Amino acid sequence: MERSLLSPTRRGFLGGTGALTFALLSSGGVAVLGRQSGAQPMPDGQINAWVTITPDDRTKIMFGGAEMGQGVNTSLPMIVAEELDADWSTVSTEQVGNDLAGVYGNPAIGGILYTAGSYTVGGYFTGLRRAGAQARQILRQMAAAHWGVSAEEVTTRQGTVLHEASGQSMRYGEVASLPVLATTAGEIAEDSLKSRSEWSIIGTDVDRLDIPDKTTGATQYSIDVNLPDMVYAVQLLAPVEGETPTINSDEAARAVDGVIDVIALPNSVNVLARSFWAALAGRDVLDVTWSETSLFRSADSETELENLAAVVDDLDADSVVWEARGEEISDYSADGVITRHYTTEHVYHAQMEPLNAVASVDADGSGAEIWLGTQSQTVSVAVAAAVLGTTPDRIRLNAMQMGGGFGRRTWFARELLRDALILSRSSGRPVKLVWTREDDVKQGWLRAATVHRFDAILDNEGTLSAMRHRIAAPSTFQFVQPDRWDPDVGRDPLIMEGSETRDYDIPAFRAEHLLIPRASRLSAWRGIGWGPVCFARECFIDELAAQAGSDPVSFRRKLLANSPRGLSVFDAVVAMSDFGNAPEGKAHGIAFAGYKTGFASGVAEVSHEGGRIRVHRFWAAVDPGLVVHPQSYRSQVEGGILFGISTVLSERSSFTGGQIDQSNFYDYEPIRMYDVPDIEIRLIDSGNPPSGGGEIGVPMAAPAVANALRALTGSAPSHLPFSSGA
Repeated sequence: MERSLLSPTRRGFLGGTGALTFALLSSGGVAVLGRQSGAQPMPDGQINAWVTITPDDRTKIMFGGAEMGQGVNTSLPMIVAEELDADWSTVSTEQVGNDLAGVYGNPAIGGILYTAGSYTVGGYFTGLRRAGAQARQILRQMAAAHWGVSAEEVTTRQGTVLHEASGQSMRYGEVASLPVLATTAGEIAEDSLKSRSEWSIIGTDVDRLDIPDKTTGATQYSIDVNLPDMVYAVQLLAPVEGETPTINSDEAARAVDGVIDVIALPNSVNVLARSFWAALAGRDVLDVTWSETSLFRSADSETELENLAAVVDDLDADSVVWEARGEEISDYSADGVITRHYTTEHVYHAQMEPLNAVASVDADGSGAEIWLGTQSQTVSVAVAAAVLGTTPDRIRLNAMQMGGGFGRRTWFARELLRDALILSRSSGRPVKLVWTREDDVKQGWLRAATVHRFDAILDNEGTLSAMRHRIAAPSTFQFVQPDRWDPDVGRDPLIMEGSETRDYDIPAFRAEHLLIPRASRLSAWRGIGWGPVCFARECFIDELAAQAGSDPVSFRRKLLANSPRGLSVFDAVVAMSDFGNAPEGKAHGIAFAGYKTGFASGVAEVSHEGGRIRVHRFWAAVDPGLVVHPQSYRSQVEGGILFGISTVLSERSSFTGGQIDQSNFYDYEPIRMYDVPDIEIRLIDSGNPPSGGGEIGVPMAAPAVANALRALTGSAPSHLPFSSGA
């Protein structure tokens, strides 16, 4: 099979530019695309990266991760630019739109285009280094051929090819102007890439490439897109999942100036209008009756929490073992077994940009161009193709900058995009479908509520010898990815990941999941399973330290004795914070809580006066392995810490009769600016491979605050948010 490499030319990626473009193959080789005759057909070898250098000495680097504020539009190109030996001042970037999973898929997520779980930098790191090195090798070959010298005699330095023996040099743009040769480069072994001592881009705080346009307002989000003949759509959505509408009358809606049409879909009534405000006005006067047959009509969050608490204490209930080490405790009701419970409630993503999608279906109904802020180009293109009954090549996706994601723009984009496409096809016009903040809150896909039961045994020396961690929760994975859910196995990483507790030296350990049917829509939330898991575990560890007659630092140091990286971050944060020596009226709390292959520890300095919890300072020591862009990484850790503190103070979604009780930021309250503490981050480079930063701040925050309250008041809350329970 042959495939043209010119699939992205609708963006003017190559056509007419005179650019030199490198097609990098999954086989490890690289080839140059010709300019004069367009792209040369290549074996279907699955390209994994593209670099384009233009004669005006500009370097464009494509990246496959989805940009939602975390900075991958800078960090991923930095990896390529380092091995390319590029002049960073000449670099621009572009996010991959269409589902070129075979081109830019993340090896860490099954080779698809999907950005979540802090997999992006680590997943792409080695492949992008090789991509840059291979492109650099071809530049050397081309310059050497032009000069009539051996490529081994040619070197590069910051966007310039050099032949020191003759004193000749050319900028990369000049090399791009040379006649294209039938040149290829073979695979570059990892051990032949630059050594860390040679790096001049990776590990530095270059300016983020997206900041200038964000500062001036030039950045385009999908909610900003305007197209000729475009109409706006708003939805009157089912108040309860699974209900369907009956339109009693749409006469008043159609009479609103600017309203074009009213269209019923299975879970919504849609008003199309020439302006967003006209569409809203039309929606407000619809006369609609909803069915009352959904099982979720009886769903109640308080009842769900009661059910979770009952199940977690039913020791005869079936469970899925997530982790087991050593011998299981034989009698959890025996004298000396320490048992505690912890609860976390539902939370909503609260991203700044409400959900929206723009779709323009082709005249034949079998293709479309779409503009969407999505965490997965692969999922979005597949959904669009399925909705239109077409093939993925007929879908042109513009993957837009996102005003926040945090898991909200992963699988949920299926439903929103589906409706935008149906409405565009029905109306014969481009459609911008926009949810209000109230729509977004009321239709939230929530982090699952959890109830945790711990049972533990301390030996005569106060050492933790056995522990069991039972987690009662519905399955998020079953809801968001039913096609991948295996009911016979029942393992849900979105709930259970982090409960392995492998860095603590506990001779006998067991973690198990008790599943109950879901009572709401569910989704991964920043920190995924690690947030609730580490809150519960680290609060329990402080309890055990007190029971052992120890202190929280000494007790954890003993547990971390066989985890050098864990002990390193733990000792670092103790020193940073001068742990235990808080100012009068305040107290310190500590937590050890990493994420996947990263390690972290946090200390919170807290006061509690007049019923108000205030976090004054927060220290964090983080070992993520190699950090590509420290500035962005620190920002991500800070953001995660604020998310974690926010779940402590106020964030909570509840529902009654299947309807979410909250509707906007006045009753669903993310952390306010006056509650943001001073935050100090120390990055510890252990020399390990890179890991992500988007999640790692979340798991340490809530337990550190809870444990500070224990030190301050003698009692730690065991229920998130703290305002909701004891």
